[in-house]
Amino acid sequence: MSKLTSQELNSYLWGAADILRGQIDSSDYKNYIFGFLFLKRLSDVFEEEAEKIEEREKKRKTSDAEIRKIAWDDPDEHQFFVPKRARWSEIRKISQGLGESINKACGALEDQNSALEGVLADIDFNSNKLGDARNRDSVLGRLVGHFSRINLRNSELEEPDMLGRAYEYLIEKFADDAGKKGGEFFTPGKVVQLIVELLKPKEGMRICDPTCGSGGMLIECAHYIERMRGNPKNVSLFGQEKNLGTWSICKMNMLLHDLPDAKIEKGDTIRDPKLVKDGSLMLFDRVIANPPFSLKDWGGETAANDGYGRFRYGIPPKTKGDFAFVQHMIATINGKGMVGVVMPHGVLFRGASEGRIRQALLEEDFFEAVIGLPSNLFYGTGIPAAVLILNRNKPKERKDKVLFIHAAEHFEACKNQNRLRKEDIARITETFDAYKDIERFARVVPREEIKGNDYNLNISRYVDITEPEPRIDVRETLAKLRALEKERDTAKKEMDRCLRELGYE
Repeated sequence: MSKLTSQELNSYLWGAADILRGQIDSSDYKNYIFGFLFLKRLSDVFEEEAEKIEEREKKRKTSDAEIRKIAWDDPDEHQFFVPKRARWSEIRKISQGLGESINKACGALEDQNSALEGVLADIDFNSNKLGDARNRDSVLGRLVGHFSRINLRNSELEEPDMLGRAYEYLIEKFADDAGKKGGEFFTPGKVVQLIVELLKPKEGMRICDPTCGSGGMLIECAHYIERMRGNPKNVSLFGQEKNLGTWSICKMNMLLHDLPDAKIEKGDTIRDPKLVKDGSLMLFDRVIANPPFSLKDWGGETAANDGYGRFRYGIPPKTKGDFAFVQHMIATINGKGMVGVVMPHGVLFRGASEGRIRQALLEEDFFEAVIGLPSNLFYGTGIPAAVLILNRNKPKERKDKVLFIHAAEHFEACKNQNRLRKEDIARITETFDAYKDIERFARVVPREEIKGNDYNLNISRYVDITEPEPRIDVRETLAKLRALEKERDTAKKEMDRCLRELGYE
């Protein structure tokens, strides 16, 4: 039999949403579909492992009873041990009280695997959102039947990382469907790819996303290393996420991408940073993030007494947390570390405390590049954003300079949302790597010039984006005028002749 293709899996998984459509809000689809996908995947892989163990033990002449015990009951034989009540074969037998039974199955799964603690706890399969008990059993039963028709064993998938990419496909579809809420847990893949290609992570690095959402930026870092023929397992990934539901999605995403060692913490990054060691913030080679734009309730009440010294460049306004996240990221890079962060354009020019913070960061020569992106790229907002590349160890030839790139006009216009194209990403990254001026696109600006502009980083101040005046060929224009005059005279003579024929002088 042919193996399951990526396109078939994507289509099948999205088809699960049809079962929930009309039953619950579309923003809640992801919880149930991700939960079922995760349960089915773990169960299928567990069975696949158990059957291989049985074959191994048969060759060793182990007794049938002992084979069964080793293959199906010994947690040490499996990466993730699935207790009997959480196995898909057992779930399929249940017809009544299905929601409560699945909740208990998830609890048993977490009890047996410390790495899964809390991952499924946020999903309530027995919720009244699914209707009364009868309707709940009906909807969940149809989902069980739907997922029973696909086999998610490794041997049945066409490509090793297919399930992880299918998971990303679902996350993007749900973000699109959720509209404004989608931006809380998902950054468009091409934007993520752009920032990763600018930061160029390498094997052996420690990489962090302090507002990691569903984990796409961390996963793309691993993918980039693999594309560069490195070992994606030889990288340490860290993240923190405030929203518990999104944290669960991120944990599942990491596991389905075969990145089980990624350390993803729960909590508010500004108020309660979790990535600490011996009372100090952990330091990283690369820090990458898309924090919430201009967050009002960012934790300003705690900033003045911050125990980690993150706000040495100034305390941001109480109602705009952009520079709180930027300063946190700078505080967590090591001596050779780089930051890639998505920010609203306001951080480039707003005054008062933000202006003072911006000035201090420029005076310490952190800014390596400011890249203006097209509008309507992100879920939940149509405003254009900028990517800031900050570097604690800029190359000698880049010191005391900032590269400005005006990429706002380079994109694919789509029905609901604009997209960066492959060629757009390539042009931006090539320009950053070359660090040179390109007419109407990029300019390397000395810090003294920025100082003369009161430390304003608005891209239009440095890159001339006005359309050039069209050149006029005087001789060609005069010739056209003479030709028009000749046509006018000919037409007038013809009109006079017609009027005379009609008896008019």
